[in-house]
Amino acid sequence: MAETSKLPRPVADNWEWQQFGACRDLDNEIFFHPDAERGYARAARIAAAKAVCRRCPVIVQCRHHALTAEEPFGIWGGLDERERRAAIARRRHLVAA
Repeated sequence: MAETSKLPRPVADNWEWQQFGACRDLDNEIFFHPDAERGYARAARIAAAKAVCRRCPVIVQCRHHALTAEEPFGIWGGLDERERRAAIARRRHLVAA
């Protein structure tokens, strides 16, 4: 019989966590800003998206994905674009040191 333990896992296993996201049935507009959104409207939308993330059972998996894939837009795992860029920069700095 062929050795299968080193074969890659099915792709569906890598994404299964998404089925359990608190955001699953919500509009994408909550997590991704429209063109020219600024100020209070942007801050309110980000706060609303992060509130969804705080109650999400898969926030850890989502955040891991966002940081690993370096997602450039939206709220992922409770982090906005600026927070993810900062976390990625810190990680790169630690690896380079």
